[in-house]
Formats: sequence, C-alpha cells, structure tokens
Amino acid sequence: MSKLKIIFLGTPEIACGFLSRIAASGHELAGVISQPDRPVGRGLRLCCAPVSALAEKLCFKVFKPASRQELHSVVSGLKPDLAVVVAYGRLIPAETLALASLGFLNVHFSLLPKYRGAAPVQWALINGERTTGVTLFWLDKGMDTGPVFLRREEPVLASDDAASLFARLSASGAGLLEEGLRKISAGEILREPQTGEASAAPKLTPGLALLDFSLPAAALLGKVRGFACGPRPRFSLELQGRKAAVQVLAAALPEGPVKDGPPGAVLSVVPGGGFIVKCGVGGLLVKTVKPEGKKEMPGSDFLNGLRLKPGDMLR
Repeated sequence: MSKLKIIFLGTPEIACGFLSRIAASGHELAGVISQPDRPVGRGLRLCCAPVSALAEKLCFKVFKPASRQELHSVVSGLKPDLAVVVAYGRLIPAETLALASLGFLNVHFSLLPKYRGAAPVQWALINGERTTGVTLFWLDKGMDTGPVFLRREEPVLASDDAASLFARLSASGAGLLEEGLRKISAGEILREPQTGEASAAPKLTPGLALLDFSLPAAALLGKVRGFACGPRPRFSLELQGRKAAVQVLAAALPEGPVKDGPPGAVLSVVPGGGFIVKCGVGGLLVKTVKPEGKKEMPGSDFLNGLRLKPGDMLR
C-alpha cells in the first residue's frame, strides 16, 4: 500500500466530512483549495467557506484561487498524486486536470450519468426517484461526464427531503471515498465509461419553486421535498388587494380519497396540523408554512389566522 500525496478541493459544509476522512486516512494532504471569501450580511463582512475554516482549524495549507490561472498555478506547485473534489463549485480546465499524476477524483451525489449538474439530490426528489446514490468518477473536460471508479446505491425514503437525503448520501459517499483511496493506494484503479441514459440536474432557481396547483399533487410534493435546501416552494395569496407569498416547508399526500373541486381549492382542515388543497390530480396536505414576513406555523393555524375555510381558493 503506497502513501498518496492528495489535494482536496471543496467549498460548502457538505464537503467538510470528506475533508475530515482524508485528514484521518494516513495519506499526505498537501493542501486544501476552496473558493475565495465572500461578503455576507448587511455589513458585507468577508466570510470564509466552511471547507476553508475546517482546513485552517486542522492546520492544513489553504488556497483560495480567484481565477483559472491562479488555480492552475496552485495545483502545479503542489504536485499531487491525486486530487479529490467535492462540491468545489467551479469547472476545472483540462490543462489543470493533467497536473495530478493519477487524476482528479470527484464525488457526485447521483448514479451517473443520471443527474449531471449542480443539484442532483434535489432533482431526484423532485422527479420522485426511489433510488439514487453516490458516484466516484474521474473528471474530464465535460460536466460530470468522466469515467466511473466506484458507485454505491442509496434508497430514497418516503420521509426524505433534500436535507435528510443529503446527510445519508454524504455519509455513504465518505465511506465510498475511503474505499476508493484504499484501492488506489493498492494500485486498483478503474476507469469505466459511463453507460445508460444521461439526465441533467441544473441549479434550482426561485422561478422553479412556484407551486402550480393545476399540476398533480405528487409533482408538487416532489418540489416541497426537493426544495428543502435552497429557494423554498411557495404559492401566492391575495388578501385585501395585497399579494403575499407563502412558503410551504412540509407537505404530504393525504390518506384516503380526496374530495372533488377546482385546483387550488381548500378542501379540508386537519385540526392541529395542516390543510388539504385540491391539485390537478389528487390533493396535497400542506403541513407547515411560512407566510411572508412571519414565522413558520402549522398549516391549520395559517388558515385560521386568515379565516380561510373549505372552498376558498389559493393561487
């Protein structure tokens, strides 16, 4: 078993567990690369990314290149055997990928080639997938198109939202990365072309978060689950001539048959819980909401506060 000289590229909180695994692996971690500090808050105070903060706490060299040229220079100077990438947030040019003798190994939260792109976990939930997983693959010049090293499946539970599924996939992916490092250090390196139908997982935008009650209830539930991390799914409500946005934080499909009515109609209230709204197909049990400018609350409290009743319409 040979000791590897590794560099790690990552930025958000979800990448921190992978950095910790590499730090404890016994291999040499030559440097950590993250995105530059960003201004946050009203005072626009510069704040470093979670990966940068953890690396500094662990006393590793941290680099925050602001351009492709800077990134190339940093990687060239570190001369790694292997680079590990988890949610770095930037495409890495082909000439930089060539600087690691074994290559750049990326952790992606789907079973490639399904859900290539920035939001694979969210889109798996939006589309109602029952199985997803983690793929270790070798970066090339394309967007998540490189050859596969290892992969591991993970069931999508009915109770999952993006946060809970992210957590399980992160734990599974960290274990898969450990397995991959053992295999690489033993000389067992696979580079298998991706096979199967490819699909895209583009970044979520606020426009996609709108809930259209003319759609099937299952499709709206997928949005509520998938948008648990990011722009919240919402519907609009007009009260006394003023439109307000209402975020839906938790929802479910109601048990039993759903009454008939036009899409957007409030069908019934669940005391102490939520309310059922008619959709294009079926109904959606809205359990928790956050009205504009207010705290989150049970759906039933929301209706009672506005004196809405069955038969009233939501948009």
